[in-house]
Amino acid sequence: MIPFNTPRLQLRWMTPDDAKFIMALLNSPGWKQYINDRNIDSIIKAEAYLQSTIIPSYEKFGFGFYLIERLADHEPLGICGLIKRNGLEDVDIGYALLPQYEGQGYAAEASLATIEYGFNVHDLKRIVAISTQDNLRSIALLKKLGMDHEKMIRLPDDDAELMLFSIDRKD
Repeated sequence: MIPFNTPRLQLRWMTPDDAKFIMALLNSPGWKQYINDRNIDSIIKAEAYLQSTIIPSYEKFGFGFYLIERLADHEPLGICGLIKRNGLEDVDIGYALLPQYEGQGYAAEASLATIEYGFNVHDLKRIVAISTQDNLRSIALLKKLGMDHEKMIRLPDDDAELMLFSIDRKD
């Protein structure tokens, strides 16, 4: 399913056929440094991750992580989406790109469209985001998206102290 497009991008639901891409993304240096090592070291594990973690969100909530594809050639660039995360009251936006596509405005374009999609299609009143304190590029993007830093938090079963950002829908 294709929830939405931007001028350069298509954001679509992921399927088990995206396992090779997910394996590459989850093993990229940025993912491992700023998000977490998910121990996805085979296509079979990547398919299982998609089936158990990513795909169920679409049915349960009507949203989740979307594959970001370039419209011109359908090249998979990264993921962006809305997640209902344990330990957060509000829906969270998350994003990650393969390293070769960073710094080209794709994350900002996909994230702005995702926030708009969350507010307009899913009638969300507020969207939050989390970041580690050392992920300066992510923090800069969250601020560019109009999100404000609220406070420091810890998620359940995670020792890391994270920055919580938020944006409210303008009615």
